[in-house]
Amino acid sequence: MFQVKKVLPAFLLSVSLIGTSVSAAPGANDSYKERYIPVQLLGINDFHGQLDVYRTIGDRKAGGAEYLAAYLKQYEQDNKNSLLVHAGDVVGASSPVSSLLQDEPTIEILNELGFDVGTVGNHEFDEGVAEMKRLINGGTHEETGDFEGASFPYTVANVKDKETSEPILPPYVIKKVNGMPIGFIGVVTTDTKNIVLPSGIEGVEFTDETKAINNAAAQLKEKGVESIVVLAHVPASSNQDGSNPSGEVVEFAPKIDDEVDVIFGGHNHAYANTVVDGKLIVESYSYGTAFSDVDLMIDPKTKDIVSKEASVVTTFHDAIEPDAEVKDMVDNYSKEVEDLVQEVIAQAGEPITTAPDASGESALGNLVADSQRAAMQTDFAFMNPGGIRANLDEGPITWGELYTMLPFGNNLVKMTLTGSQIKAVLEQQWSGSYPRILQVSGLNYTWDDNAPNGEKIVAMTDSNGNPIDPEQQYTVTVNNFIATGGDGFTVLKEGTNQVTGPLALDAMIEYLKQQEDIKAPALNRIDVK
Repeated sequence: MFQVKKVLPAFLLSVSLIGTSVSAAPGANDSYKERYIPVQLLGINDFHGQLDVYRTIGDRKAGGAEYLAAYLKQYEQDNKNSLLVHAGDVVGASSPVSSLLQDEPTIEILNELGFDVGTVGNHEFDEGVAEMKRLINGGTHEETGDFEGASFPYTVANVKDKETSEPILPPYVIKKVNGMPIGFIGVVTTDTKNIVLPSGIEGVEFTDETKAINNAAAQLKEKGVESIVVLAHVPASSNQDGSNPSGEVVEFAPKIDDEVDVIFGGHNHAYANTVVDGKLIVESYSYGTAFSDVDLMIDPKTKDIVSKEASVVTTFHDAIEPDAEVKDMVDNYSKEVEDLVQEVIAQAGEPITTAPDASGESALGNLVADSQRAAMQTDFAFMNPGGIRANLDEGPITWGELYTMLPFGNNLVKMTLTGSQIKAVLEQQWSGSYPRILQVSGLNYTWDDNAPNGEKIVAMTDSNGNPIDPEQQYTVTVNNFIATGGDGFTVLKEGTNQVTGPLALDAMIEYLKQQEDIKAPALNRIDVK
């Protein structure tokens, strides 16, 4: 097996900070290694059950559970004081090998790797709080039977039961490493309430992340815990050299207790390795293509972190041999679902991707929207881009590929909207923290990048060039996620004559079966000026 050494290529830069709580540097006769206890935190975020999915970075393959496992095990060998942590969305929008088995395979692999603590992301709520807790605590599911659950604790400080006002999971977890207590506080983005089906978050409320972190930190300090780490399923990003930090984590970092030394970010699938207000912020992309290596030094006298540094390590296949045990696990899960997953549905004459043009339109988005409009026989169809999770390669299109592309199990909904309401829906594409450009079918429109929010749509026609009449009624197809106001598209809740149709996945399958050779639709529906 190749040995992975902590010698990083130039593009994997690290950022370090000597903690301000250190009263004095080690003396001349005081060995640094003997005085301080080294602790290593290995973290992932946004894994999304991508057990058997590889991605290409440059011209090198990365990702896959067996490769991620090999890296984590190798890095653990470098420091016996290692903890494995995750910042949420380890499940949800998963590949079929995990999702068809209720995401139990992903949790079992994290158990096999010996993860120590995690928090929840928005996708942990996809099938509701009860199913989320079943994956964590164990229980029975009608499809898969008994499941033991996660062998490690979860924490989330800012999600409360509406009736009791108590946290649905512990607000913090304390782990001891070589006698040193480290407190872990979990939080999830409050935007979860806008991006998960209402049924998924029924009975819970999301509170301010900053207040929740500070309350938990105060409790930890009362227990004598001076080393505190936050697992935040909240966006963060920075340049490779740590400059230009941004995201909600960066915004709240100066507002949280200074005893918090490290914040793991997530949700936006980005890179972060930076220091803000003395707090080390790190995030390692998504899908198991990378992980965060955070190295700490703890003073055994004060029990405080006195230094910290991080690197983001890409799980390139050509630098390590895959872990045999985890590979066997993935292979066994794959055999359970292979007949369905490998069924060929159609042929793609070229790659069809979600890569957007300047307007936000993508070929795959157009294809998905076309399939939904055809299934419900409506004037128009709107598809939220976040619901499309993978591209289609040239060649055979399998059921498994389509499931990976449309994994959420959303039903289509037919409704009636006026032309004025359609414009209002399109204006809501800029109502959130970042633009969410709907993929459309049957409709053409132009938006002005320089216009203020609420006034960006400057022209709308149907696909035949007829202007959209504000007073006329039109039939529209959407999925039930945005039909209920998901992604901030609350105007869709006003739609009348609502009729529920097939699953978005089934509509896509039927649409593709009717065509001999699938081509990428032209990018000519949305224009930006």
